[in-house]
Amino acid sequence: MTRAVVVCVLAGLLLGRRASAQVDPFEFEVYPVQTLSKGVLEIESLNSFVPEGHTEGGVGTARGTYSSNLMYRTAIELSYGLTDRVEAAAYLNLARPDGAPFQYAGSKFRLRGSFFEPGEFPVDLGWYTELDWHRTPRFDDTELELEVRAIIEKDFGRLQLIASPLFEKPLAPDASGGFEFGYVAGIYYNYLRAGSPGVEFYGGIGPMSDPDPLHEQQHYVFPVIRGYLPRGLEYNCGVGIGMTHGSDQVITKLNIEFARFIGTLF
Repeated sequence: MTRAVVVCVLAGLLLGRRASAQVDPFEFEVYPVQTLSKGVLEIESLNSFVPEGHTEGGVGTARGTYSSNLMYRTAIELSYGLTDRVEAAAYLNLARPDGAPFQYAGSKFRLRGSFFEPGEFPVDLGWYTELDWHRTPRFDDTELELEVRAIIEKDFGRLQLIASPLFEKPLAPDASGGFEFGYVAGIYYNYLRAGSPGVEFYGGIGPMSDPDPLHEQQHYVFPVIRGYLPRGLEYNCGVGIGMTHGSDQVITKLNIEFARFIGTLF
């Protein structure tokens, strides 16, 4: 199953045209190699707010006509462990632009898995593929996109390192051209179960064949705190700082998730 998914994803990369950005503003999250166990259902709320962004559309995390400044976004994620090494998820994306009511912004569907058992090799490896549908043109300039990424993880005692290079392609009848490169990464020090520090990184260079000028690229650094709360809740919160002119200046995020074993659905 894993091999079939990877083959289908790589085939999909041969289609598409240039995307507008490599940072997903609805999902500031670094995924580890370890997936949900079989039969486990997880509900997660992914929230972000841009207190200091751009005032025009198409810049920073604004991929459509709405501007990013004072934009609040939330994604409701529902994940389920198909096997002990493969999980599936669906997302509902909502957003509240400055001065406007909450609106439907799009949906996402993904599969994530691991190639080997954790610790079996010096570096743990995983895969991730996602299909995004966006509400255009308000929230994005591309209606349908395919994203694929690798997940590379290494633990050194309490220190956990995760890196995910990613590739993104729009899928449309008039699609043409190359695909874009981006990244998601995290460094965590697992000190206390209730709260441990970390630093996360998000960004993209644009088309691999013709990278955007550095000042137009998006690159963010997020100091974060993550940990576990009573009743099975897990959280990750932080403040992101944009490192280039093309990035939003400040982004805050709060992710909360709840997981529970419900049994096999299939």
